[in-house]
Amino acid sequence: MITFPNAKINLGLHVIRKRDDGFHDIETVFYPIKMHDSLEIMPAAEHSLKLYGPVLPRGENLVTKAYRLLYEKYDIPPIDVHLLKHIPTGSGLGGGSSDAAFTLLMLNEMFELGISTSGLKKHAALLGSDCTFFIENKPAIASGRGEILDCIELDLSGYRIELSHPGIHVSTPEAYAMVRPVDHRPSLREIIHQPIAEWKENLLNDFEEPVFKKYPAIRAAKEELYAQGAIYAAMSGSGSSVFGLFPK
Repeated sequence: MITFPNAKINLGLHVIRKRDDGFHDIETVFYPIKMHDSLEIMPAAEHSLKLYGPVLPRGENLVTKAYRLLYEKYDIPPIDVHLLKHIPTGSGLGGGSSDAAFTLLMLNEMFELGISTSGLKKHAALLGSDCTFFIENKPAIASGRGEILDCIELDLSGYRIELSHPGIHVSTPEAYAMVRPVDHRPSLREIIHQPIAEWKENLLNDFEEPVFKKYPAIRAAKEELYAQGAIYAAMSGSGSSVFGLFPK
């Protein structure tokens, strides 16, 4: 079985407060985009994972963690996994989270586990804060750590989305260590429904200021998108990719 885990972009990102558990409460809008990895899973005599691509993830892969999660609960057979990476690691596009979520979806189907959508979301939340989004893969306002989702009507198909990745890996813990939470301000729920021409001034990513200060090349990539005619441009997540919305 083969599938194509897609990336996402963040439309605005508010870091609201630091929690007692060490995580942060955030508010953001997740939007799925067409850039994708390729994931193939087959039954096997023993579990294996083979990675391909120009820039491969570091450490234990989330695909393996997703497999182990279901193996421990449902005692599923070993699998052979081939993962071709196109979504850059540490880019704020959710590639690893998408791979993990799509693994849960595929294993649920392959082995007829009968896990409900809500059950898959609970499993995904154990793997990463934004893994839950990729289970339904629809535009959504995310809160909490990013795992609490409220689907919204948002269609950007009338625009061309261009990505720029400056080849910099931004560590998520590093980004959170630099950001300053702000509790009281207009909600993204209101801002996202404004005309897109107004997003430049109002739809903000709190990570941009500290990340741009440390990595000027990321700021330059965003400024270049505006120079090329983007209606709206922003950094996705905690970086380092930036994206621009252009008229088709």
